[in-house]
Amino acid sequence: MASTGATTSAAPAPMTGAMLAITSIALALGTFMQVLDGTIANVSIPTISGNLGVATSQGTWVITSFAVANGVSVPLTGWLMMRYGVVKTFVGSVVMFTIASFLCGVSWNLPSLIIFRVLQGAVSGPMIPGSQALLIMIFPPAKRGTALAIWSMTTLVAPISGPILGGYISDNISWPWIFLINVPVGIICAVLCWRNMRSRETPTRVVPIDRTGFFLLLTWVGALQVMLDTGKDADWFNSAAIVVELIIAIIGFIAWLIWELNEANPIVDLSLMRSSNFVIATVVSCVGYALFFGANLLQPLWLQTRMGYIATWAGLVAAPSGVVAVFLTPFAARLMNRIDARWTASLSLAAFAASFFLRSQYTTDVSFGVLVVPMLVQGIAMSTFFVSMVTLTLNGVQGAQVPQASGLYNFLRITAGSFAASIVGTWWEQSANMHQSRLSEVIGSADPTFTAALGRLQGLGLSLQQSVGAVTNQVTSQAYLLATDDIFRIASFAMVVLIPCVWLTKRALGAGGAAHAAD
Repeated sequence: MASTGATTSAAPAPMTGAMLAITSIALALGTFMQVLDGTIANVSIPTISGNLGVATSQGTWVITSFAVANGVSVPLTGWLMMRYGVVKTFVGSVVMFTIASFLCGVSWNLPSLIIFRVLQGAVSGPMIPGSQALLIMIFPPAKRGTALAIWSMTTLVAPISGPILGGYISDNISWPWIFLINVPVGIICAVLCWRNMRSRETPTRVVPIDRTGFFLLLTWVGALQVMLDTGKDADWFNSAAIVVELIIAIIGFIAWLIWELNEANPIVDLSLMRSSNFVIATVVSCVGYALFFGANLLQPLWLQTRMGYIATWAGLVAAPSGVVAVFLTPFAARLMNRIDARWTASLSLAAFAASFFLRSQYTTDVSFGVLVVPMLVQGIAMSTFFVSMVTLTLNGVQGAQVPQASGLYNFLRITAGSFAASIVGTWWEQSANMHQSRLSEVIGSADPTFTAALGRLQGLGLSLQQSVGAVTNQVTSQAYLLATDDIFRIASFAMVVLIPCVWLTKRALGAGGAAHAAD
């Protein structure tokens, strides 16, 4: 197999001083941008939808299109870094991400925005693993814990900033700027990283790429996502298009599975699925992340569409979870060096369950303070969940398989999040319609409460038609509240169910990998 690059030269010495600080900041900016764009649009969906003249349910494509494209591109990261080097792959990804962000900002309708978001997600796959690998490379071995701390803190700060920044920009400037702000940041990141690290390029080698496997992966994931996103509007399986999409997804998945199991250089190493520990930990992580991602999308949608919150305040409601997570993460990291990761994973799942249960008690007159309390609890969960699940998932994976295992894990986790965004939106609308129908059955001209409410409203000067409209609006708001509470209640129960599943995995320590003591 042909090779290129300085495969025999010694690794460059770690950076020091100002050069190390500047390069670390530049790499952190790369991570920050990518994670930020996964959350910045959450609170802006109603604004974007209204501006582009589409329903809010259609606007969620802005989120899911990015997530799916990003998830599908993650398995390519290992091949790209091996073929072109980590530095070129990372910088190239940042440059293309910056261009895609500009195109998102100048989108003229929803289809164009979705196309550019797909492009943005597709080219951003190498940004997070690339920044992590380069941070470890430029720090001295003794300080690699610091490098990972910088990386971890960045991935927690970005989700805090996303809703707040997205809300403020949508309310006070214009929604295109939630994408255009990436342009100057991307230019600075790309220029600094290339100038400071181009001489530190990693060895490269020519390796075959599994084009067929990638095409089949793209086909079945894309068909399934389109089916989930359009099913509600198309009346699900009463639509021929939805049936065709499901058939394509099933056939594509089976074909992909057969191909990957027999390919010499698969894009996804499915041999990892022979490890029950990897499978169980990945399933728990994916389900937990899907519930977390869906809840984070649902709450700002409900606050803005039914509770009268502007995007800025909807973002501020979510902010405390990130603040708590950033504060607790250093302590959680030290704790995980000494205790079994299954305990910290269980703690995080229990905290998620408590947070969702508290949110299932919301009412239509809920105050800002009551909205914030569950987010503080969620911050406790966030401080340990991601690191705990990565530790459990990679526990026992051989060194040579770690990149493939990490790629498969992240692909499944990100894809689960994108599916959750589609499912939660559809489920929320259908549940609200069901509750509205039931409420309407008990409210009518023969209901004394209904007639008394109409009388009071007419006494305040409203016409009969206006009074009926006001009551109907209250019924609709109550229906959406009940639907929201239902989803949070189910999510809380699901998190509790995941806790015993964690204990089916092997004992693992954050710093020490597997702990082989008898369980």
